[in-house]
Amino acid sequence: LAAAGVGTIGLVDDDVVELSNLQRQLLHTTERIGQPKTASARAALGALNPGTRLVEHAERLDEASAERLIAGYDVVIDGSDSFATRYALNDAAVRQRKPVVHASVYRWEGQVTTLVPFDGPCYRCIYPQPLPEELAPDCATAGVLGALTGLAGTLQALEASKLLLGVGEPLVGRLLTFDLRSVEFRDVAVPRDPTCPTCGSSAAH
Repeated sequence: LAAAGVGTIGLVDDDVVELSNLQRQLLHTTERIGQPKTASARAALGALNPGTRLVEHAERLDEASAERLIAGYDVVIDGSDSFATRYALNDAAVRQRKPVVHASVYRWEGQVTTLVPFDGPCYRCIYPQPLPEELAPDCATAGVLGALTGLAGTLQALEASKLLLGVGEPLVGRLLTFDLRSVEFRDVAVPRDPTCPTCGSSAAH
């Protein structure tokens, strides 16, 4: 997105760069181990495109901070790895009517969808409850193929570009899943849940 000329990009992360990140987080380098991830990402993206305004938010996105952190942006890209963060982001985005491009990865598998409030389902429509921990371990526990995160991120950038430019057909109401062991892609329809507590007919809009 920086290479494409997006004018402002906000970076949200409260973590620091670790050696184990480098296999799948290509913005970082061995020289920046120990640095805040937002600072490392800003250095990489600033070198790529000095014309993009890069805003660091070196903090955790949670229920208390989500609304404030996304308020100044047109599109939100969710690359988080916890259900608590995803739900907090989703609920804030629905309240502010901001689209979210979501992706998640697990070993060889990934999924991407675009959540546009009230035009399609929100994250809670698709996952009303967090999956059991044994079915959705984090990357450190389960492992993930580095190239898989690159594919998921590229698809997210494509979805965000379509939203920003107002062209094409974003993945609204559709969940794109892929398994790189067999290079199999599936496009699954995901309807909005009328009883959803966040975006359903009885929710306060």
